[in-house]
Amino acid sequence: MLEIITTPTESLRKKSIEIDHDFLLSADIQHFIQELIATMYNDDGVGIASPQVGKNIRICTINKETIKLDKKTSLEAKEDLILVNPVWTKTSLKKNWETEGCLSVPKTYGKVKRYSYISVKAWDKDGKEINFLANNFFARVIQHEIDHLDGILFVDKAKDIYQIE
Repeated sequence: MLEIITTPTESLRKKSIEIDHDFLLSADIQHFIQELIATMYNDDGVGIASPQVGKNIRICTINKETIKLDKKTSLEAKEDLILVNPVWTKTSLKKNWETEGCLSVPKTYGKVKRYSYISVKAWDKDGKEINFLANNFFARVIQHEIDHLDGILFVDKAKDIYQIE
């Protein structure tokens, strides 16, 4: 398993760099992606971004069960979703407040306002371009993970922050 980095580690606040096809398809990065997925499951995450394990590159993964919760997505949830160099755009003005937590900010929760409907463009783990729509919780998770790639933590946007023991 990879070690999850927690606050106040400075690298969590750095913007991650885009990667190219050759780097993505290298054996090292393909192995890293598999380790990233395993780490996400080991720590009961719904998603995880590479900066959370100390690599400031633009890769994140979303748990396939999270995709299944979004009945309106254009993706099939046969496997975990790998997003490389992802970008999202809102497809509606609708936003909602929901409680979020984060593996890199342990035992801390707060309400974050995010767009309910987004369009996502990225590469998959094989470097193929993917475009899809995401809604509700699935959209929230994607926005949370892409925030990590931009050096933003949920606590930067949250209100009513609280901690549990």
